[in-house]
Amino acid sequence: MYMENLNKTDIGLIGLAVMGENLALNMADKGWNVSVYNRTVPGVEEGVVERFINGRAKGKSIQGYTDISDFVSSIKAPRKIMMMVRAGSAVDELMEQLFPYLSAGDILIDGGNSNYEDTNRRVALAEKKGFRFVGAGVSGGEEGALNGASIMPGGSESAWEEIRPVLQSIAAKSSDGTPCCGWIGPAGSGHFVKMIHNGIEYGDMQLIAEAYWVMKQLLDLNNEQMAEVFSHWNEGKLRSYLIEITANILRHKDKAGGCLIDKILDTAGQKGTGKWSVINAMELGMPLGLIATAVFERSLSAQKGLRETAAKQFVCQRSQAVYNKTELVKDIYSALYASKLVSYAQGFAVLQRASDAFGWKLDLASIARMWRGGCIIRSVFLNDIAAAFEAKDNPRHLLLAPYFKKEMQQLLSGWKHLVAQSMKEELPVPAFSSALNYFYSLVSAKLPANMIQAQRDYFGAHTFERTDELRGQFFHENWTGHGGDTKSGTYNV
Repeated sequence: MYMENLNKTDIGLIGLAVMGENLALNMADKGWNVSVYNRTVPGVEEGVVERFINGRAKGKSIQGYTDISDFVSSIKAPRKIMMMVRAGSAVDELMEQLFPYLSAGDILIDGGNSNYEDTNRRVALAEKKGFRFVGAGVSGGEEGALNGASIMPGGSESAWEEIRPVLQSIAAKSSDGTPCCGWIGPAGSGHFVKMIHNGIEYGDMQLIAEAYWVMKQLLDLNNEQMAEVFSHWNEGKLRSYLIEITANILRHKDKAGGCLIDKILDTAGQKGTGKWSVINAMELGMPLGLIATAVFERSLSAQKGLRETAAKQFVCQRSQAVYNKTELVKDIYSALYASKLVSYAQGFAVLQRASDAFGWKLDLASIARMWRGGCIIRSVFLNDIAAAFEAKDNPRHLLLAPYFKKEMQQLLSGWKHLVAQSMKEELPVPAFSSALNYFYSLVSAKLPANMIQAQRDYFGAHTFERTDELRGQFFHENWTGHGGDTKSGTYNV
């Protein structure tokens, strides 16, 4: 085996788009010898490998291949091959192309944003054929791929010790030097964690956009003034990548010298991971309302023509009140910070439910630490989240942990004042208000769900539990006097 591996590379990478190119360069810079290959479509993507090898990869320990057989043969056994291709059928097609050239024990790593259920299936398929498969969520965008990303691998556990040195070397490092990469768990758990990460990212971005919009619409702050606010926030408890780049965006001038942000059309796109987060939370019976709101707001933003028509028919009235800017900025801070905590709490609650449902045994503290560097949602309070999950008295819910309970108590007054003022001024803050309503529901010992159960039993004999009987006993009432005693089966979707 040693002789066979002479002059062979340490790892292969397929897919030389933005993420693939930068990951290959990152690997080479960390001392690994890398083979690269790109699937080509005649007349569309020809010459991709050659341009990379003769361009950004020139002089680096990177070898390029245009034949898949030669590419696979160039890698040391057991082979480690990272696929950076579009999620979906492209991954399956590539796996089928690779299978004939692989040997027992070889490892395929899917670094794209694949659906975790697809990864479940691919792990089982690869293992059935004698190979190993890892679904690794990668967050950090172009910069992270080149300089250090947050990487969330899961799948065939025996592959971890083989791929750990490479993945941890190219991962970001947190302030204490820990790599932002650790083993997540079996099957598609790595991609599930990345999916929830992206859902939280959707929520964070919507919340920051709402903070910007309130400052602009109610306080009439200019872009530089808003940039100063975000820069100041980035020095404290809200310090995070998204807050940092928001300040940079507000200051950025285009070639004509004006602020680019004011010339960007207000229609947001999305690639699906936020939607997947919401769908899977619903499948697990878990509330993920803030992230769902963020997803739906992107969908509504895309309906620009409809909104312009509606705006002419329903003219929102602003009081033109002169607000105390310092005080309202404090309220915006409270709303943003508290709502972000709700978003993370909802996300981690879904991870815990998935872990229990699928037997993944997820380490929530470890996941929080993996998100401290490299990834898009990296935030200073992830250290506090990790500490909460590591505490002796593990909280049933993140917001019930002593540190976050205290934070929420201090933030609540400004948060609800901000939402109330925005509603009074007919200014939409859907994510702020969704988070606030979730919080109020969470801390309400009683909710009006008794009316819902009564309605369900009235029209469908779906039964209900009683306050004066033991939990787990279900009853049906003959509400009209005309019905019978037959009741519907009891179950929850």
